[in-house]
Amino acid sequence: MKYDAVVMGGGLAGLLCGIRLTQSGLSCAIVSAGQNALHFSSGSLDLLTHLPDGQVVEKPLEMLNALQAQAPTHPYSIIGQDQVSELANLAQSLLQQSGVRLKGSSKENHYRITPLGHKRMTWLSPESVPTVGLHQKMAMGKIAVVGIEGFLDFQPQMVADELQRDGIEASSHYVHLPLLDRLRENPSEFRAINVARWLDRPENMAQMVEEILPLVADADTIFMPACVGLDSDEPLIELQKRLGKPLFLLPTLPPSLLGIRLHELLLRQFRRQGGIVMPGDKVTSVNCIDGVIDSVQTRNHGDISLKAKHFVLATGSFFNNGLVAEFDRVYEPLMQLDLCEISERAKWTNKEFFASQPYMAFGVKTDEKLRAQKEGKAISNLYVVGAVLGGFDPLTQGCGAGVSMISALYVANQIINEMSKNKAMQVEVAQ
Repeated sequence: MKYDAVVMGGGLAGLLCGIRLTQSGLSCAIVSAGQNALHFSSGSLDLLTHLPDGQVVEKPLEMLNALQAQAPTHPYSIIGQDQVSELANLAQSLLQQSGVRLKGSSKENHYRITPLGHKRMTWLSPESVPTVGLHQKMAMGKIAVVGIEGFLDFQPQMVADELQRDGIEASSHYVHLPLLDRLRENPSEFRAINVARWLDRPENMAQMVEEILPLVADADTIFMPACVGLDSDEPLIELQKRLGKPLFLLPTLPPSLLGIRLHELLLRQFRRQGGIVMPGDKVTSVNCIDGVIDSVQTRNHGDISLKAKHFVLATGSFFNNGLVAEFDRVYEPLMQLDLCEISERAKWTNKEFFASQPYMAFGVKTDEKLRAQKEGKAISNLYVVGAVLGGFDPLTQGCGAGVSMISALYVANQIINEMSKNKAMQVEVAQ
């Protein structure tokens, strides 16, 4: 099987890279081993919230020079300020084209409300999630936080208490929905995704409204756990319409409905554009000759190789086994690629639990084009994107999703340009 590009990894970085490539008319296959980090995410996307020295970043694009001074190996520093700005706008455009309804701007971060009622800075948030601008008070009137009886992944009292501490009038309630009694019999099945499969059924809407309305009679706005709208926004829109009040969703413990929806929308867009997805598969070996990859083999295809002109490594970090840590070493398991400088074992972690952990910045070392390196030499047609890159801390710097999307688009554009040049040369030779 031959393609213009093969992407190894089907998470946020891999999918956005594939969408950009197929949008440009290139043939692309994504090899995806299984669930990715999006299934465990809040659905919001960070660009940059803190510099390495801890300084808060309100306007990400204006702080890229300061970031480069502090972290010259950060992917944004390698890509460059102008490109990061341009690609951030492109990322928002592609998300919108894929049907992902988000609010926010790369010019200034905003706060989203977390499942504990706290405010967390971010770049883009689902339209269904409650948000507030920087240096602004939440203007939603009296808020009723409604939990579902027996659903342990969301505690309305904790949310209401935190909102009250922030000067907001809020109350907490539990709604009993008899239609969920079957799920209550098995607590391990009483999770957001399974709840949504029941609540999204049109025949259950009347019962939901009947149970919720008395609880929110005095409220101006309603907060609920993200257990509605698994496949589309229609159930949420209909529920809000019948309740007659603004309704917002708060993400729950994983698996996250909002994260899964984001993944499914991107996956559908990639397939609509002609992309090939190989789910439940994994690249097992790489045929690399003189610094050029000719083909890869996967677990499910046996002796049938996947050939391509370009390859993209988007296998994620430790969470997805894109990186592997043993007691005294960290390595990239597929090709033993070069990693960014790693300190001695005793310095991998910080004793302060909530401090930046050094191991979070471990990852594959690249050149200025984000091409992987092995034994100090770049592999000419292997690019690296997303969490498997080194040089940044996605958690404390608040840039995980941003690095994934911007590195993916940066690499995709390079592949597109390279393919265009080759095609032009072939036409010229033929003439």
